[in-house]
Amino acid sequence: MPMTPALPDTYSKEEKEEIERRHQRLINAWQTRKEAQDLAEVDKAFYFAVEAHKDQRRRSGEPYIYHPIEVATIAAHDIGLGRTSIICALLHDVVEDTKYTLDDISQMFGEKVSRVVDGLTKFANLEGAESAQAENFKKVISSLSYDIRVVLIKLSDRLHNMRTLDSMPKHKQLKIASETSYIYAPLAYRLGLHSIQIELEDLSLKYTNPTIYYNIRKRMDDVRGKRMGELRDFIAPVMAEMEKDGIKARAEIKERSINSVWKRMMDKELAFEELYGSFIVRLITDCPKEQERMECWKIYAVLTNCYRPFTKKLKDWISFPKANGYESLHAVVMGTTGNWVEVQIRSERMEEIAEKGFAAYWKYKTDDDKTESGFDEWLKKAQDLISGDSENAIEFIDNFKLDLFSDEIYVFTPQGKMITLPKGSTVLDFAYNIHSEIGDHSIAANVNNQLAQLDRKLTKGDQVEIITSESQHPQEKWFEFLATATAKSRLKSGIKEYRRSFREQGEKKFEEIMKRIGIEPSKANRNEVMTAEKLSSTIDFYYNVAMGKIDERLVRSVLKPQSNGSFVRYLTFGLLGNGSKEKDTTPSLTTSGEFDFNVSTCCNPIPGDDVIAFSFPGEPLQIHRSNCPKAIQLSARYGNNIVKAKWQPKSEIAFLAELKITALDTKGLLNRMTNLLSNELQLNLHSLHMEAKQDVVEAIISIYVHNTKELDDLMVKLNQLKEIQKVVRKNSSDTK
Repeated sequence: MPMTPALPDTYSKEEKEEIERRHQRLINAWQTRKEAQDLAEVDKAFYFAVEAHKDQRRRSGEPYIYHPIEVATIAAHDIGLGRTSIICALLHDVVEDTKYTLDDISQMFGEKVSRVVDGLTKFANLEGAESAQAENFKKVISSLSYDIRVVLIKLSDRLHNMRTLDSMPKHKQLKIASETSYIYAPLAYRLGLHSIQIELEDLSLKYTNPTIYYNIRKRMDDVRGKRMGELRDFIAPVMAEMEKDGIKARAEIKERSINSVWKRMMDKELAFEELYGSFIVRLITDCPKEQERMECWKIYAVLTNCYRPFTKKLKDWISFPKANGYESLHAVVMGTTGNWVEVQIRSERMEEIAEKGFAAYWKYKTDDDKTESGFDEWLKKAQDLISGDSENAIEFIDNFKLDLFSDEIYVFTPQGKMITLPKGSTVLDFAYNIHSEIGDHSIAANVNNQLAQLDRKLTKGDQVEIITSESQHPQEKWFEFLATATAKSRLKSGIKEYRRSFREQGEKKFEEIMKRIGIEPSKANRNEVMTAEKLSSTIDFYYNVAMGKIDERLVRSVLKPQSNGSFVRYLTFGLLGNGSKEKDTTPSLTTSGEFDFNVSTCCNPIPGDDVIAFSFPGEPLQIHRSNCPKAIQLSARYGNNIVKAKWQPKSEIAFLAELKITALDTKGLLNRMTNLLSNELQLNLHSLHMEAKQDVVEAIISIYVHNTKELDDLMVKLNQLKEIQKVVRKNSSDTK
């Protein structure tokens, strides 16, 4: 029996014991085949990684080797990956952070391991790139075309980094958390990794908006005992009825994630106490795969015999599984306590796929199963997007999110074939999804046997027949009709091919123009006109000439003969900014340097809010609230552009904030509201818009305040007016 290698002396005795303990926990978490050869290969990778990282420490002071061991443990336990993936997870930082190369990895562990480690290794030098984050993410995503294990291990890596983010400085926390919520959590969702997705979302919220995170966590803690007791009483009669009917099933009470509760509060504009579904009942049946659908509907029948259903809330993800393989029945019923209860009904197989996603899906997919699932379709779309036209990394990420992270709808062809599209897709998106040629020649469609234009948005269950014409050609204005990156890419290619046919005509016409004005039709002069017209493609240039969009007058305005035979281009300059600003409304901000800055109108930050600042060359700093969706997007793309920032408010400066008010339509309401604002609180009103519908008033108030405390006091005072039902700060979950 081979001797166990000694751990390097750079580790203390306690650290060596902890490393071995974590090593054993990894082996215990490993759920797939563990024969002697498999164990030997994993041990070989483990001791190699321990040696490679022996001189490295994490920011917390812990040995760096803790990190790859924990990443491997997540990959093995939470995702259910096997030997090769565990080895790759243990080695994922070796090439990036130590003296060892990919050739070393290949020689010691084989080409397959080397290729996965390469996919996990960040680019060494991206100083010239627009966004290093985007370039590295594109590299990871591109691995979907050859080995999905790269993405699965990267998600394990990201989860452990998020779990240990406390030791990082605030601006790094915001960068990593924003990138996680913008990219990695949606990716985990698309791969069906539910438990990883919700933990990534919760940890992201913890760092981007800690006030909301801890507030909701406390409220969940406060109601947990009561809600669990109510739901146990709710479950009892259902279980008794199922046992009587011979249905084999078990029940669980699940707690909705903090981020999910917050999103529901935002979407529905409800306070925590008004929200149902913070705790969910899950009924799981143990039956053969071929009986699953029938058994789940039997359980639904028992449930609705016991409790009254909210039929509009029934969601059938069994007949129409999600693209990530998720299957379940979702029902909402009225409990005996007068509260709505959300119930999820599924089989044991569906439960495992819902929790472990991709790995569990392939575990249950047999060689005889030739049907293509939504997950297979999603993977093909991802591979198509990866193999498409070369794009800059930021455009690649935006397109990837647009097509592959969006919610979905399903529509049908005239032959009854189901097509899955991102929510918000149009008739033209559908046409390009079928085939590029159909998209290029589309003129209209029959949607549910009614004539529809190309920009018509589709809804779930629509049946669509595209009408085409050979005389039709792809047009630039169509980009406004499209919601999917795939369709935009195919339209771009179609326009390029169509315009290419005009090159000869355009070249001849351009030569005639240059001859008339006495200028050499050289490449340099052509490029001068292209630059003035902001054209990067000669195909577009000659098409515009052929169509008369670039004519003699325009060419003369760009190229003017000079006595010395050279030519100059006329330029026009616009004024930057949006006009004058009042001196007393300019916010004050403390930063690590002296900068010009703009307070973003998308989220209207005010003193007391957590803020984040972005610095771009030649532009004023952009100041956002840290939980602003735009800020999260910018952090995910340009994390290195984050600037440390905090408010240093001045008492005489007022900031614009918006409130949304819901109230009963009673006489004198407007007078009481304006009296409170102007006379009692001495606040300046910027604008007020009110609309009454069936005795309910909705009002949007823009008001100048000095800080969040003043705004909170105003919200409390407004809510004390008896007619007012709810006061919400816009772009926030703050509710009074």
